[in-house]
Amino acid sequence: MPDHSLNTILLLAADTPADMVPAAIASMVVALAVFVLIMSVLNTLHSADLEQDESWRYDVNRINELRRIDIVYRGLQPVVQLFARMNRMVFHDYMPEIGREIQAAGLPRFWTPEEYLAKLEIIALLLSPGFVYAFVSIMGPAGGVTAIVMTVVTGWLLRRRLAARARYRLMQIKRRLPFLLDLLTLLMEAGSTFLQALGDAVEQFGEHAVGYEFGRVLQEINMGKGRTGALEALRDRLSDDEITSIVGSIIQGEELGTPLARLFRIQADVLRIKRTQRAETIAGEAGVKMLLPAILVMASTVLIILGPFVLGFIYAPIG
Repeated sequence: MPDHSLNTILLLAADTPADMVPAAIASMVVALAVFVLIMSVLNTLHSADLEQDESWRYDVNRINELRRIDIVYRGLQPVVQLFARMNRMVFHDYMPEIGREIQAAGLPRFWTPEEYLAKLEIIALLLSPGFVYAFVSIMGPAGGVTAIVMTVVTGWLLRRRLAARARYRLMQIKRRLPFLLDLLTLLMEAGSTFLQALGDAVEQFGEHAVGYEFGRVLQEINMGKGRTGALEALRDRLSDDEITSIVGSIIQGEELGTPLARLFRIQADVLRIKRTQRAETIAGEAGVKMLLPAILVMASTVLIILGPFVLGFIYAPIG
């Protein structure tokens, strides 16, 4: 009986046209792709909290917050975590720098450096099919190499965008910080306590980056953290030389008993002096940077004026 069943299967396989085998395999692949797509969409739309036990509740809370605020993390969380483990091993030395840039750029503090880098890598990979289609259509098979290079360049540009975003936000903070210190000085000299003055200043600056950062300082103090510890957290979070110097001076003055209003006034004046010096430096460098464009403009002008005469002399009939 088993031999008869085996013979029947072999006869059916022999009668099956050879063209149907690739079609069946292609149908299975398409069905699998559709299934994965549907599950990814459902996973993206579903943002229920993960179950947690006592030992992992803080990290699970962080993951749940990321699932709420970021669609890439919510839809591709296993892939993000896989890439994060790889980044932790391969780019271990760069993780502290990326972490500082995440904090300085004002991104949600739930991101770890390796997970945010993984998100950037995944975005670059998601764009790679478009690169492959475009460059292969234009260049043929050699376009595949160009597409790979463009994918790597895209990841690098996204990484540099994070650094540029951090620098821009730090520049915004340093521009507005003297005014916040002046406001704190006026409020404290008028009789307000430090917490009252800081609360009024944060409310005055609203959603600006400097208001957000000092708002975090106020929240940490209200939650029971010491004033020195909250300022040190601000210093570590922004990791800028000027802000580190100012916060260090305030902490040292407070430990020595110097009135805070006086410290804030001194540091505001120091920030304005540094900003003036920075503007003078940029103005001095502008002349050197404009030298090459000026030479190019002069050369183009000479070519436009003398070009017709030179061409007329070259192609003029002889005799």
